[in-house]
Amino acid sequence: MENSEYSILKVYASSTDRIGSKLLYEFIVELARDKGISGVTVFRGIMGFGLSSKISTARFWELTEKLPVMIEMLDKTDVLSGFYAQIEPEIMNMNKGCLVALEPVRVLLHKPGA
Repeated sequence: MENSEYSILKVYASSTDRIGSKLLYEFIVELARDKGISGVTVFRGIMGFGLSSKISTARFWELTEKLPVMIEMLDKTDVLSGFYAQIEPEIMNMNKGCLVALEPVRVLLHKPGA
């Protein structure tokens, strides 16, 4: 099943970024579930930096870590564009930086489970 109508929406941020009282990645995952997005995964990096931050790295002795996270969603391009339009004001109001990318993807299989 080749379909250029599908895309991946990626949000690069920090594990400590918040929207209101929720962590940014929790806010996005919960909202995506409520809006019927096909799938979302949050990846936590072990090291990284952004335009306005220092290098963050995972160390086994630190209890609270500020680490990079990537929130990745896959769905039809128009669905993801509409979802981003809903979260953009919230992200723009954060005082922290982040990066958002929308990339076309070739879907080979999209099979729901039992």
